[in-house]
Amino acid sequence: MNPLLEPAVANDDYDTPWKDAVTRYFPEFIAFYFPDAHRQIDWNRGYTFLDQELAQIVRDAELGKRLLDKLVQVATHDGGERWVYVHIEVQGGPEGDFAERLFTYNYRLYDKYRRPIASLAVLADDRPHWKPQTYGYELFGCRHYLEFPTVKLLDYQPQAQSLLVDPNPFALVTAAHLLTQQTKGDDGQRLAAKWRLAKLLYERNWDKQRIIDLFSVIDWMMQVPKDLQNQLWQDIEQLERNRAMPYITSVERIGIEKGMQQGMRQGMQQGMQQGMQQGIRQGESALLERQLTRRFGPPSAETLARLNAAAVEELEQWAENILDATTLEEVFKEH
Repeated sequence: MNPLLEPAVANDDYDTPWKDAVTRYFPEFIAFYFPDAHRQIDWNRGYTFLDQELAQIVRDAELGKRLLDKLVQVATHDGGERWVYVHIEVQGGPEGDFAERLFTYNYRLYDKYRRPIASLAVLADDRPHWKPQTYGYELFGCRHYLEFPTVKLLDYQPQAQSLLVDPNPFALVTAAHLLTQQTKGDDGQRLAAKWRLAKLLYERNWDKQRIIDLFSVIDWMMQVPKDLQNQLWQDIEQLERNRAMPYITSVERIGIEKGMQQGMRQGMQQGMQQGMQQGIRQGESALLERQLTRRFGPPSAETLARLNAAAVEELEQWAENILDATTLEEVFKEH
């Protein structure tokens, strides 16, 4: 077995399939999960993904692991030239600070662009009672809150059969996600579910590219051992011959498998880089905390929070400042 495939069989990874599906079929994504927002967007005026803009907002923040986030510029029917930035979060596992992170993204984006920001959350975890929808605080009569629409994929479980006949491609993506969770540890059941979804793709009146795109998403989500995967390919080839629909050719099959391996390799590299960066930042923060304690006494809760939220560059600058600082304020002065 190809060693690059083994980790995904043992540890399902939804990052790349969600990213591909949202990017390629964004209007359908909004229509399926957020129909009210879909009705208010003027799709005739197009939409633009703002990955670089989002990266600038969050690059210095340690805001937790994200399964997927997208920043998209759209236009509304009643807003004239008014643009709305829609921030999409697909969250894979429960996080205590998830709502706070969306709150932080929202105000940072507004601060930068001075435009309304809609934060939409899709929760892909397996805990039915975890559904954050608001975050904020009150102080001395001042109230600052963010309420955001939240969709829970587990809530679609009672609609499992209707998902299989829904024409929206994200109905099948949702079904694939739920079936992946249900068949964890049972390769035979997962293969049967994967084959069922593959057959449904060929029953739709979709063009060849859409079928290939969605099969790639399902194939990545529902990983099975190599021998079962080969069996699936044989069944698909027979299905195509019976239907005279030679969609997934041998060349495209190789492309799907290479794309899977490349995505996994990139994910592993990104994980290592993020881990190293976080380790460096934590080490710098701990060292600076000890230095501050020695010079000025135990840091306050406010100072500790500032250290925990700081980027590596800020920590390094403060570590230099402390060499000559005579007060705590001088440590945190900007140059």
